[in-house]
Amino acid sequence: MRVLAQMAMVMNLDKCIGCHTCSVTCKQAWTNRPGAEYAWFNNVETRPGQGFPRTYEDQGRWRGGWTLNRRGRLTLKAGGRLRRLLRIFANPRLPALRDYYEPWTYDYQNLISAPSGDDIPTARPVSLTDGEPATITWSANWDDNLGGGPELAVHDPVLRAMSERIKLEFAQTFMFYLPRICEHCLNPSCVASCPSGAIYKRAEDGIVLVDSNTCRSWRMCVTGCPYKKVFLNHRTGKAEKCTFCFPRIEQGIPTVCAQTCVGRLRYIGVVLYDADRVLAAASEPDERALFEAQKQVLLDPADDEVRLAAARSGISPDWIEAAQRSPVHKLIFDFGLALPLHPEYRTLPMVWYIPPLSPVVDALRDTGFDGEDAANLFAAVDALRIPIEYLASLFTAGDPEPVRNVLCRMAAMRAYMRDTTLGGTANESIPVSVGMTGPQMRDMYRLLAIAKAEDRYVIPRGHAEPSDVHDEGCSLDVAGGPGMGSGRVDLFTWDGKSRPAGLFRERDAT
Repeated sequence: MRVLAQMAMVMNLDKCIGCHTCSVTCKQAWTNRPGAEYAWFNNVETRPGQGFPRTYEDQGRWRGGWTLNRRGRLTLKAGGRLRRLLRIFANPRLPALRDYYEPWTYDYQNLISAPSGDDIPTARPVSLTDGEPATITWSANWDDNLGGGPELAVHDPVLRAMSERIKLEFAQTFMFYLPRICEHCLNPSCVASCPSGAIYKRAEDGIVLVDSNTCRSWRMCVTGCPYKKVFLNHRTGKAEKCTFCFPRIEQGIPTVCAQTCVGRLRYIGVVLYDADRVLAAASEPDERALFEAQKQVLLDPADDEVRLAAARSGISPDWIEAAQRSPVHKLIFDFGLALPLHPEYRTLPMVWYIPPLSPVVDALRDTGFDGEDAANLFAAVDALRIPIEYLASLFTAGDPEPVRNVLCRMAAMRAYMRDTTLGGTANESIPVSVGMTGPQMRDMYRLLAIAKAEDRYVIPRGHAEPSDVHDEGCSLDVAGGPGMGSGRVDLFTWDGKSRPAGLFRERDAT
């Protein structure tokens, strides 16, 4: 058993309101630079929908992730080394700019410099790639709140593969929001795809990063990532991706997207996993069994044998203790709520999701029934206007049972806590019906509903001194980038409480 630590995240989709605050703050922090205008390390998609870039889930087209060959051995969907070598100068499996969108600004100068006349001057859109006038036809969130529209939903690769009955139901359904970042997978196909070895997975925390000095612009990583979360900076010719805000993580501070999330739906913590089991789990022949296979890779940090093996692997005691308090481990194992995104890609993703339930209550209330009653909620789970089969296609490779179990547990928590909160006698049969106890359900409620930041983000500090982290600088320290070590104020590691010199204009003493 070779134990490694992994920083992981869980997002509760039941609380996402689609405000895009996480996307905007991530954009301002990481990709607000020339050449990266079209890149969104964090984006929020409306589902059903095409996603960003468009139809990124269509692996028949993009050939991302892993597959099993005829001998049952794991291989990249884009092909082996020879095939990638033959395509190294002309890779045809890449999204074009139109699949992302052409970034633009507006000609505000025309509003100021236009001569006087009868016509009111306008600020026309201008492309940020070539500076020419642009026609806006698509963007990263162009189909916001239009998930149920038949004109757009028909292009959803997940929905396209489902039955006509499901498609018909979606013509009348609500939508939900799906925030996405890099999955920082245990078996990352982007790392295996890179010919130059520029993408690597850090042994100390599992964060997947790009070494800009090694990157040679082959773009095989863009093809290899099934989530299409690796971007090419067309100015520098280097690959860029979500860094899990590693300068903040190293100092025990949550990622920018998590700390600014309005709905408080993100949880960050350490999980321990057995690196020797990764290949076997990713090679599981049955796609529907991949979810459970991935869970078997993760270890119980409370187990004495695991703790000893972790210590032998060089994992420090404070990281082991953080893994024991990890909200991610609790949501995956103790409460059984979190599910991985597209486990069938065989990358073993480490950003997990809690499926949405809220509209069940609204639908029941509209029909005159008590929307919080346990009996009504359990009966409604299988009658969701958003079919369980669709959620299963996103999170469990098509197996509806794990999704049904999650939704039933969330419905049970609502009914159980309503009785408790309103002063009635708690019905202990409700948690029992979903395989839990009353104290477990109350703990689940506290974590999902009222948890403080210290409970949602359990992040041990890196053991490098903060001054060392600053002195190393940042590979994105160019043209208005993060600017670590450049003499500017470091907003990445600012705790929001102190007053660093240079952040605010000093008042005149006179």
